[in-house]
Amino acid sequence: MVSFAIIYYALLIIACCVAAFYRQRSGLIVLFVLLCISLISGLLGGVDVLINITIGVALLAAAGGISYSFRETLTYILPNEAAKLMRKAPLTAAFGLLVIIAYVIAAVFAPVIAPFGEAQVVGSSFAPPDDVMILGGDQLGRDLFSRLIYGARNTVGIAVLTTVIAFIVGTVAGLVAASMGGWVDQVMGRIVDILMAIPQLIFALLLLTIVGTSVVNLTLVIALLYSPLIFRLVRAVAGNIVVMDYIEAARLRGESTWYLTTKEVLPNITAPLAAEFGLRFCFVFLAISALSFLGLGIQPPTADWGSMVRENASLISFGLLTPLIPAAAIALLTVAVNFVVDWMLHISSGLKE
Repeated sequence: MVSFAIIYYALLIIACCVAAFYRQRSGLIVLFVLLCISLISGLLGGVDVLINITIGVALLAAAGGISYSFRETLTYILPNEAAKLMRKAPLTAAFGLLVIIAYVIAAVFAPVIAPFGEAQVVGSSFAPPDDVMILGGDQLGRDLFSRLIYGARNTVGIAVLTTVIAFIVGTVAGLVAASMGGWVDQVMGRIVDILMAIPQLIFALLLLTIVGTSVVNLTLVIALLYSPLIFRLVRAVAGNIVVMDYIEAARLRGESTWYLTTKEVLPNITAPLAAEFGLRFCFVFLAISALSFLGLGIQPPTADWGSMVRENASLISFGLLTPLIPAAAIALLTVAVNFVVDWMLHISSGLKE
């Protein structure tokens, strides 16, 4: 253990010296901060903490290497314009795209990837990991890995569908309010203010308790609660466009409201809408997972990451990390989508490095 600590600090110091010699300012800052954190953690927690830090750094390095390889691969297989755009993408965006693609593959090919059925009992309750169930079993003896894969199809699929419905409703309503103006805008704005004044989670729990907890009701309730946020964004962005000179010129030459909305206003708000779709998907995804954790979301035996955390939460008391696996899947997708959204916002804003 002492030898490991000596080698660990020696390698960090050598890496700092190399970064300083080659004037790699960013690398030197990262390595020096890591060295300081390691010194403090090593003094407080001993060698075990250093081992955990080493594992974490190794995972980050592996993620960076895989993201770099994935980005370079895309630059070779994509068309010229897309390849040029991808070549300038940061590693965080490449990592986010890779994670999203992996989740999509897991969702689409869940029956092929999962070794067992979604609700198939194959072992004893809370069975430990083995060659058959690589993540162990849940409270009923179902394979956790299989349910994790099927959870990607259910949780992510329902979140995407809900976000699409919320965007259709919010975008149409926002465009109508911005284009029509007057009392139409005022009435729609006041209705949205009323909906937004009620806390979303409490409102969702109330509505689902009244109408039931089916997938259809869950999708419509969440879409209803998040469409006002999209309405306000569309109304604000479109409201700045409808007063432009070229819109007035189109009105003077006799263009209809439908033409102005679909041909002039909508194409000019696609960039913020695309970024907002990614952000709103994260909130919808987390809301569905939270409702499932509380028992009013996706119902058993359908696999869902939020309900999987609730069903296996008692294992945390015994020092097992099984409930954290679906929670980590939720967190990883949320972070990946935010990485891609940040990149899209950077591109749409016209900022340059």
